Amino acid sequence: MAETRQAETHGFQTEVKQLLHLMIHSLYSNKEIFLRELVSNASDAADKLRFKALSDSSLLADDAELYVRVSADKDAGTITISDNGIGMTRDEVMTNLGTIAKSGTADFFSQLSGDQAKDSRLIGQFGVGFYSAFIVAETVTVRTRAAGASEAVEWFSRGEGEYELKDIEKVKRGTDIILKLRDDATEYLDEWRLKSIITKYSDHLSIPVQMPKRDDDNNKQEGWEAVNSGQALWTREKSEISDDEYKEFYKTVAHDFDEPLLWSHNKVEGTSEYTSLLYVPKRAPWDLWNRDNQHGIKLYVKRVFIMDDATQLMPTYLRFVRGLMDSADLPLNVSREILQDNKITRAMRNGSTKKILSMLSKLAKDDAEKYQEFWNTFGAVLKEGPAEDHANQETIAGLLRFASTHEDTSEAKVSLDAYIERMPEKQDKIYYIVADSYEAARDNPALEIFRKKGIEVLLLSERIDEWLMSHLTEYKEKPFQSVTRGDLDLGELDDAETKKEHEQAEKAFKKPLKRFEEALGDKVKSVRVTHRLTDSPACIVTDENDMSTQMAKLMEAAGQKVPETKYIFEVNPEHTLVQRIVAMDDDARFSEWANVLLDQATLAERGSLKDPAKFVARLNKLMLDLT
Repeated sequence: MAETRQAETHGFQTEVKQLLHLMIHSLYSNKEIFLRELVSNASDAADKLRFKALSDSSLLADDAELYVRVSADKDAGTITISDNGIGMTRDEVMTNLGTIAKSGTADFFSQLSGDQAKDSRLIGQFGVGFYSAFIVAETVTVRTRAAGASEAVEWFSRGEGEYELKDIEKVKRGTDIILKLRDDATEYLDEWRLKSIITKYSDHLSIPVQMPKRDDDNNKQEGWEAVNSGQALWTREKSEISDDEYKEFYKTVAHDFDEPLLWSHNKVEGTSEYTSLLYVPKRAPWDLWNRDNQHGIKLYVKRVFIMDDATQLMPTYLRFVRGLMDSADLPLNVSREILQDNKITRAMRNGSTKKILSMLSKLAKDDAEKYQEFWNTFGAVLKEGPAEDHANQETIAGLLRFASTHEDTSEAKVSLDAYIERMPEKQDKIYYIVADSYEAARDNPALEIFRKKGIEVLLLSERIDEWLMSHLTEYKEKPFQSVTRGDLDLGELDDAETKKEHEQAEKAFKKPLKRFEEALGDKVKSVRVTHRLTDSPACIVTDENDMSTQMAKLMEAAGQKVPETKYIFEVNPEHTLVQRIVAMDDDARFSEWANVLLDQATLAERGSLKDPAKFVARLNKLMLDLT
């Protein structure tokens, strides 16, 4: 028995309380995953010790055979999961078992709705880990001693508001987790039931998972025996592995409840030798939008686990990918610093990146509906790719999907290849517009001439889109052109007669343009006749060399100072309202109307005004003059 030296009571972090409540009340339909999670954690602890022992063999002492052990005590109503791995210090116990030290946790909990089915899926995306013990246990006791340490500690909780912590004596390093089962979970006291779960979820673990070895009468224990095959799944031939085995392995490696969307298992030989088993999930991981968090895949060297989050092996824009890579060339004591600048690492990264992009390209070609499912979940992250990965920019661009003026809803998306296929013969650019929302993009006045001529325009409305288009300048030798920037040049899409009409309109409207310039002063960069509008009186556009509206908003949202952009004011001389304003002899009244047109155009482009109260007052005054 352990001797108590010191006892303390601590309160759980608020997020832990929420997670424990959800564990107990939302995951009743899939209770058995508690064993998968705890055995996986125990195996990781053994793997970590094996890796540390490469540089400090004294950590293994006289206990070099690493294992995970699972046993049940029917009389006591308990299950014990033990390992002789790395163990934990007192501080590590408080950090790992008393808090959820993950950035983005608050965002995760904000998504929870109270719907048990939906919330259980979210928990799966979050990664249930140690706290899954409370799905089946009314109390959990953890006894642990860190490798190389002489002190040990016991952690105890009923899964409510607090936990107890006390110093104990523990002869060997490692961790013992004792679960006192709830009355509705006694099925897990059956050793055959436990063995079937271990075989189902943990057969691939290289650390032996042992259970009591019984005599012929199945009563007396005669030592321990491994119940997992111990053969790493990724080392087997693909032809020997069933889809169900791939799917179950994914759930273990990704801590996910759902099956993966697709996967790829490859062995690469040649200059570099490595094996990769990579998965694309169906659902987004809970921390997908936290770029600063570690989003790597597992790295093994010759089947020895090295690290969980080898970010050097997968670019950030593919951070949703789960799986592992096993190198035959890297040294066993490889560090993150070595990984950072290493030929082998670069070859593995390039290979894994191309493999994922190839998988997605094939999916898009073979199953548009399934690819759309992927795009709805991960498309905004993939849009980071063209800026980060110039070598694969065109491949990534081919995977992008956009709303367009040729589609009826924001949900209907078009690829760049499909856009190019239906371009008129004389069109030589890919036209697009970026706005705050799909509706703002769809209804922007700058699209009027494009609709009239039947020219398709891509409608971009996500925050990242302006950043995307600042790096994606062309696709298949077709340059991108914003419809709200610079002079509008439709090239050969405008016939000679139309161009002549434009020139005549500009000559005939010279005096009114000068009058608009005098009325608006330094509020605008210049005033000119528009060729974009057919139904609206005026619009504003950005000069080709100035910062776009959406980029300015993006920088402002990031807290950066942004120089004020002066817009070009374009006027439609064919519009009845413009003609009436130009006909006014009263310069003061003309000036008021010119400012109203500018504010209206600014509102349509930016979605807001610097002084909306002044705009309303001016508009009210002019409307009263009309009555």
